[in-house]
Amino acid sequence: MESSASEMSAQALINWELAASTAARLTPPGPTLGSAEIGAAVESLRLAADISVPHVHDITGLEAARDLRDSSVLVVDRASWAKANTQSFAVMLEPAMEKLLEGRHGSMNPGAIAVSGAITGSQLGAILAFLSSKVLGQYDPFSALAENSSAPPAGRLLLVAPNIISVERELNVEPQDFRLWVCLHEQTHRVQFAAAPWLRHHMLAEIENLSGQLLGNVDSLMERATAAAKSLRDRSTAGTGPSRGAILDLLQNPEEKAALSRLTALMSLLEGHANVVMDAVDASIVPSVKTIRQRFNARDKDRGVIEKFIRNLLGLDAKMRQYSDGAKFVREVVAVAGMEGFNRVWDSAEQLPTEPEIHDSKLWLERMGLQ
Repeated sequence: MESSASEMSAQALINWELAASTAARLTPPGPTLGSAEIGAAVESLRLAADISVPHVHDITGLEAARDLRDSSVLVVDRASWAKANTQSFAVMLEPAMEKLLEGRHGSMNPGAIAVSGAITGSQLGAILAFLSSKVLGQYDPFSALAENSSAPPAGRLLLVAPNIISVERELNVEPQDFRLWVCLHEQTHRVQFAAAPWLRHHMLAEIENLSGQLLGNVDSLMERATAAAKSLRDRSTAGTGPSRGAILDLLQNPEEKAALSRLTALMSLLEGHANVVMDAVDASIVPSVKTIRQRFNARDKDRGVIEKFIRNLLGLDAKMRQYSDGAKFVREVVAVAGMEGFNRVWDSAEQLPTEPEIHDSKLWLERMGLQ
């Protein structure tokens, strides 16, 4: 009886259904499209996703790109993207939630858990609502691990149609070219996980480690959250943003920082590699690629004050730095060892670059014996 209650409580620590419904309610409307336009856009994005895979294979040399049948491509709206992420978050955070519940055994009653879960679910939903209008695409390797999941064994690639259309209109670029350009990046992530079947569980273990570190001492976490929010406010008032995002200011002890360092290195590698693939594309594949790059890279200059504040809070600008740091690492390694030498990163977790190696590729090349 106690075990069953414990399991129910762990699920209730975050109300995932409320998170999804809150995100759907708060998500800003996308561009206005008629039913025929929607159908054409979905078909166009599916075609771009298919066309991009052979190009990813040619650029990366990864044989996994030849057969991606164990994952799928979905063209979704903003609310569907948010709901998909609640499912993935539930998978990623379940071990940490169970650990938190065990640490609080006997001190949390079902009523308090339900109220706390509703508050947390609402807050997460608000964050997902904000992000749902920003994300163009996302490879989700964890959806297949969710309870009663209908996703293919290796996961799914989500292409957020309203956002892709909104940005291509904002930039005034050729829609077909922009959609292919976006798909080249996103399909590279799909190929990465196909090339390294061990990667999903490795990443999940690292996320579990970091979230477990943070949630293991929830009292300390709340104190640090308050301090981080004050720090963000002070730096925003002074006109200087945080270096890595106020959320990351919560990290204090060496174990937490080491866990974050490993995740940062991995995300930098994945994002940087995908950007290198995008940048390897020339006008023979995407005719207006030069214009797309110039206009897309200039978008950040036009962000409003509120959006910049939220991006700083969530560390989204740190994510953009991951793109450039990781891309620099990939280019430097390929210049010395070729793409075949670089592709050794997909062989095992032990061959992934550390965060210091991301910033100094010679360290990784020496460790791999490729210098």
